[in-house]
Order: sequence, then C-alpha cells, then structure tokens
Amino acid sequence: MTATDTAQVTPGDDAPPTRLTPRLKLVLVILLAAQFMLAVDFSILNVALPVIGEGLGFELSGLQWIATSFALCAAGFTLIFGRIADLFGRRRLFLGGLAVLGAASLLGGLATSPELLIMARVFQGLATAAVTPAGLSLLTTSFPQGPLREKALGLNGALMSAGFTTGAVLGGILTDLLSWRWAFFINVPVALLVLVAAVVVIKESRPDQRPKLDLPGAVSVTLGLLAVVFGLTQAGEHGWVSPAALLSLAAGVLLLLVFYAVEHKAKAPLVPIGVLSRRTVAWGNIAGLIAFLTETSLVFLMTLYLQEVLGFSPLAAGLSFGVLGIGTVVGGTIAPRVIGRLGTRATLILGGVVQSGATAALTGLGDDRSWMWLLLIGTLLGGIGNMLVIVGFMVTATTGLPDHEQGLATGLATMTQQVGITMGTPIMSAVATAAITGAGAAGVLGGLKVAIAVNAAIVLAGTLAATLFLRKPAPATTPAST
Repeated sequence: MTATDTAQVTPGDDAPPTRLTPRLKLVLVILLAAQFMLAVDFSILNVALPVIGEGLGFELSGLQWIATSFALCAAGFTLIFGRIADLFGRRRLFLGGLAVLGAASLLGGLATSPELLIMARVFQGLATAAVTPAGLSLLTTSFPQGPLREKALGLNGALMSAGFTTGAVLGGILTDLLSWRWAFFINVPVALLVLVAAVVVIKESRPDQRPKLDLPGAVSVTLGLLAVVFGLTQAGEHGWVSPAALLSLAAGVLLLLVFYAVEHKAKAPLVPIGVLSRRTVAWGNIAGLIAFLTETSLVFLMTLYLQEVLGFSPLAAGLSFGVLGIGTVVGGTIAPRVIGRLGTRATLILGGVVQSGATAALTGLGDDRSWMWLLLIGTLLGGIGNMLVIVGFMVTATTGLPDHEQGLATGLATMTQQVGITMGTPIMSAVATAAITGAGAAGVLGGLKVAIAVNAAIVLAGTLAATLFLRKPAPATTPAST
C-alpha cells in the first residue's frame, strides 16, 4: 500500500483499520450511494421507453438507442477510466464523473428532441464508466483486504443488484405519477449531495509514481469493447446472423486480439499481462460475467412472462421483482459471512448451485397467475445465489493485487459487469425468439422455457468452471488484518 493510499484510510496510523471507524462508515455510505444510483440508471428508463418515444418523436426503431447509447459508453470506456483513476487520482475521477452525471441527467430531463436525449445518455454512460471503477477502487483501497473489504463489497453488490430492481419499479412509478423526465431529474439532487459529501470526506488516492498511459492499448481495447457491445445489441434487435451484428462482433474480437498483442510489448501496459494471467483475476471475472449475464437477462425473460403470458401491466411487472430485490439484499448481506466461513471459491460454487437450481425450477411456470408462487420463490432464491456469486467474484478478482493496481482490477470487474449486463438480454432474446413455435401466450411461454433452461445451464457451466479452475482459493486476509 502506498503512503497516499494509507492516508486516505487512516491518516497517521501505521496499521490498517480492523473495524469500521466513523470516517470509514461515511466513506462507505457515500460510495454505496453512488453505486446504487448508477445501478438504478441501468433500468429506470426501460418501462418508460414507449412514453419517451411518443413525447419526443422517436421512431420505433430508434427507441433501442436510448439504452444502447448508454450501454456502449458504460461498457466501452470503463477499463480505460479504471486505469486513468490509478494514474491521475481515483477521487478526482470520481468527483468529475459525478459532476458529469448530474449535468447529463439535467440535460436528459430537459431534452426536447431525440438528439438531445441520446447525447444525455451518452454522457450518462461515460459518467458511469468513470464513477463505477473509481468508486470501487476507492472502496477496495479504503478497506484492508479481509473481512472489512468483504463486508464493504458485499453491501456494494447487494445495493447494486437491488438498484437494478429499484430502477424498474421507480421508473414505472415516476412515469405513471409524474413524467418520464423525472427518471432523469431524480439523479440531479442525489449526484449533487454525493458530490458535496465526497469532497469533504474522501481523500485522494493514487500511486506515488505516475507511469505513462498506454495510448495504443487504450484505443484498441476501447474500440474493441465498443464493437462487441454494439454487435451484441444488433444481434438482439436483428438476429445473430445479421450483417451488422456479425461484422461488429468480428471487428471487436480482432481489435481485442490487437490489444492483447500490444500489451505484450508495451513498456507501461494498460493491463499488464501478468495481471490477466492471475487465476483469481481471470476466472473471477469469468464467474462475474456469467452472474451478470444470466440474472439480468432472467429479469428480461420474466418481464416477458409477466406481461405477455400473464397479462400484467408494466408497473405491476416491475413491482413483482421486489422479491428479487429482497433476495439480492439478503445475499449481499450474508455473503461476507459465507466467505469468511467457506472461502471465496466455495462461496462462488454454492451461489452458482443455488442460482442454477432456482432458475431451472422456473421452467415449470404455467400460463395462469396461480404460478406466481413459483416465480416469487425462484427469483428470491436465485437472487440470493446470484449475489453470493457476485460478491465472491468481486473479492476474488481484487484479492492479492497491490493498491496501485486496484483501479485496474476494479476497472476489469466493472467492464465484466457492464458487458455481462449488455450481452445477456440479446442472447436470451435470440434464444427465446428462435424457440417460439406458435402464436399467443402458449407459444411465448414455450420459447421462454427454452431460454430459461439455457440460462440455468450457463450458470451451471460457470459453476463447474469455478470448481475446476479456482482450485486454490484466494487468500482472504493479509497479515495486517488478521
């Protein structure tokens, strides 16, 4: 740990803290509030898209760009911003990102044309790409490796997942009672409050020596991620064999291979190959990718089930996911204790088994509302299992790295999160669409059951991979925190 990093946690102390001090509690509240707000932004506009289209004159085919423009920037720029946070100051990037988020949200709420709204979503995505890894790296460097960090990451994961559910519910409430514009306006006072509190409470954290930014690596990985995410969104809209999807995905893979080659030769690589070769980093991020891909896409599948099969309204469908939100909060709360007792590897496996079993049970859903009990129980248990995996992934992927690489580690983890969220829906949408064999609710239900089964199989495959390749559990504590 560098002197700068130590100063932000316990100024003047030689040893890292072993309990939550009043200052650390304030730091935790501020960082968790920011992460929760960003998670809400991912889903708050989903229910409101048709209303926004009517209000601003979007073409039906252009509505998807309200979500796509955000996802492209949030996923494409997160890795480079994570590294910039390491090089130029995590607090500085965190504060700057919050300011941009507040301004972009105000612009979105006041937008009078599709162009202005898309511009606002682009800047919201860029702000998310900056604030998320900067906030996570401030979190991991503020809390010593071990129980305190695991507790902080558990709370962060729980609130982040609860934020996705809250966004769907809040978006429906605001749109029905006030206006879709409040889905943007609500961010402004929250961002301002967090920004002011962060200026007072959070101290700067950055390495003592500032290496040169790897520009070729930054350009190639950013363009590669943008191409992959764009290809995935095109696949979800036009199918996996559409030229736009295939060309974008191929270009993305090629650019990411170029990035890997560049990093081998760079003197100050954006992502040191040694970090990527760490088993905890590599397989921890794979587990996280599967966790985010499957659970967020399951919400999409269950939304279709509730509205297209059972005939629920958008608001009622959103409220039905409150049980899933409870499950994620419970999972995030108990995850640090489970990790402390079983270790991160066993926690990942346990969470994967619970999630895959709960998801597989949803293939038994029927075509009338008497089956709501199964949906509620399945999503509750699935949320708990998913959160065990997510917290285990975050602890695994950031353990054993020095503080000057925590921005990189959290940038990788954030990129994993954003890409998983982005790619899950188009994959499951394509599977469900291809499996629909007839018209009406019965045909839709048949396609959804196939997609749910595929979702459960992906979770199970990720669990088996963790079992096989994470043979040595990541160290849970350092000597200073035991």
